[in-house]
Amino acid sequence: MSRVLSPWVRRCERISLFCCLGLLLALLPHRASATHIVGGELDLQRKTGNTYTLTLNLYFDAVNGQTGAIRDVLPAGFFVKGTNQRLFDLPLPLTGSTFVQYTSPACSIGSLSTRKLEYRADVQLTAANFGSPGGYYVAVENCCRNGNISNIVSPGAAAQTFYLEFPAVVQNGQPFIDSTPRIFPPLSDYACRNELFYFDFGGQDTDGDSLAYDMVTPLNGHATSGNPNPGQAVQAPYLPVVWNPGLSTLNQIPGAPALGIDARTGRLTVRPASLGLYVFGVRCSEFRRRVKIGETRRDFQLLVVNCAANQPPHVQVQAPGRSQPYRFGRDTLRLVPGGNHCLSVRFTDPDPSSTLTASVRPVNFSGLVPSFTTTTTGTVRGSGLPDTLTATLCFPLCTDTRGRVYLLDVIVADNGCSLPKHDTLRVAFTATQPPNAAPVLTSTLPPAPPPPADVSPAVVSLHLGGHYAATLHGTDADNNPLTLTATGDGFDLANVGMRFTAQNGTGLADATFSWDPSCDAVRVAGYDGGGLLVYFRLAESGPCVPLPQQRAVLFKVIPVKDSVVFRPPNVITPNGDGRNDFFHMPDLPLDFCDHKYAGIAIYSRWGQQVFKSSERGFQWGGAGVGGVYYYLVTYTDGRRFKGWVEVIP
Repeated sequence: MSRVLSPWVRRCERISLFCCLGLLLALLPHRASATHIVGGELDLQRKTGNTYTLTLNLYFDAVNGQTGAIRDVLPAGFFVKGTNQRLFDLPLPLTGSTFVQYTSPACSIGSLSTRKLEYRADVQLTAANFGSPGGYYVAVENCCRNGNISNIVSPGAAAQTFYLEFPAVVQNGQPFIDSTPRIFPPLSDYACRNELFYFDFGGQDTDGDSLAYDMVTPLNGHATSGNPNPGQAVQAPYLPVVWNPGLSTLNQIPGAPALGIDARTGRLTVRPASLGLYVFGVRCSEFRRRVKIGETRRDFQLLVVNCAANQPPHVQVQAPGRSQPYRFGRDTLRLVPGGNHCLSVRFTDPDPSSTLTASVRPVNFSGLVPSFTTTTTGTVRGSGLPDTLTATLCFPLCTDTRGRVYLLDVIVADNGCSLPKHDTLRVAFTATQPPNAAPVLTSTLPPAPPPPADVSPAVVSLHLGGHYAATLHGTDADNNPLTLTATGDGFDLANVGMRFTAQNGTGLADATFSWDPSCDAVRVAGYDGGGLLVYFRLAESGPCVPLPQQRAVLFKVIPVKDSVVFRPPNVITPNGDGRNDFFHMPDLPLDFCDHKYAGIAIYSRWGQQVFKSSERGFQWGGAGVGGVYYYLVTYTDGRRFKGWVEVIP
């Protein structure tokens, strides 16, 4: 309180005590009702099925805020966008509270500390309730803002509305799944007057949608200092805050440049011209197939303070064999086999006792990235310290730009506040790796399927008790060391009756493979006709080696065919003439590993068991009484075969 009211107290030294007391009394109730909400945003993420999680991230002034104003539950209203019809209110309980870290913790100041409050609950978005083509919106209203905000009218009486739009969950009769893009990382930094401030508000979308950013005027809403926590959000429209004269949506924080955001990257920048506490609004719109499907907004504030002067660092790159420093736009480095692949990086800073850090960032390529072989951090221009630091940056010997010009940013950053200042030198280069022919793998394995099915493995199928053998041969024209291997996909070769033996060497490698399928292989592969996938690889050792040559083969055990059409005799004549005297089943389905014949039982027409046997070669000569009898054959895997047989004496 004293920090805010001290200017008025000093004014009391020049006016009557009665007048000043009246002014202070008028101010005190207004300050007591403020909750010092810094800002926030809504987030809607699909969890599973129709279940989504709605989160309100609320940012709270941990220095001036009244902790008693933090609510345990905040209501979120769901509305139809086209009609503003209220569907329901969702209570959001407080589930987390953490302090937001500075980008540079060493730059923290006592007058600025922010807490992130998370309110979260699951919600069911069913097609029956959320199928409107115009979409829906969610709103949470709360009050109040910091009373000393510099760029809006009556900030202490201004409320906040947190707003999010999302599409219908079914479109054109098909499910339409969408989650809010994960954007807006927490911000606890301050800005320095007349210094460039930057922060990355960009994010990623789990659905692969396109994102676009722009500045918007923060929403006020219907809450008041007298009623800071309304029981529910009112339907749209929501009035915006009122800018002070000369300010607007595109000039929320004046400066050169004024506060703005990159529409594609979400990078926020401003060089503020005046001290103060400024509220601002940012919107992220979400597009799918060039059609806008949703948006979310962040309402936030930025403190601008006076900072110690900080000049940017400076970086130079010295290429091998060059007398002058590298100049982007005029020089292109050409890295060739056998040449020097290292650069000398020199960096310094005009300010005394500056701690500098060098790094690199690929611009238009990925994969092999140059790395520093010496320390990249140090302090300059202090007592006993150097004026310039030197580091060595080396490109991998196997870098190959394939005729293209690659771009690499060499960056040096200082430890200035509130944010580091940088100097970036872009380096253009081409590179050719040493020639190296790929090794050649030949084998007696079955040939791979022809394109476009070449991604599928070849197949080897054997019955139990069968035998398979193959040889593999690898050669390399560059006479580099070769290694042949065989690896089971999720299983050990020896456990399924497979054997692989390799003789590896320089420029030459040979191997043999064999397989004797058994029930162990069936148990590992499964009884559903699945197979055992084996990867055969020929790998080369040495610098700049190509990818291994690989063959994939699927080994299958052919199951015993079920004789579901077997036809046992259905009439026997046990009269002793040696013809058709017994009932037996020579064509029963054969046993297959753990799937075995269990037994047979024969019943009379009244259900009385008259015969039972666990022998596959059983013989039944009738029960001494003619008539129709019924049999049941069972297997250990649950298979059952039923039928009947007539006994004619």
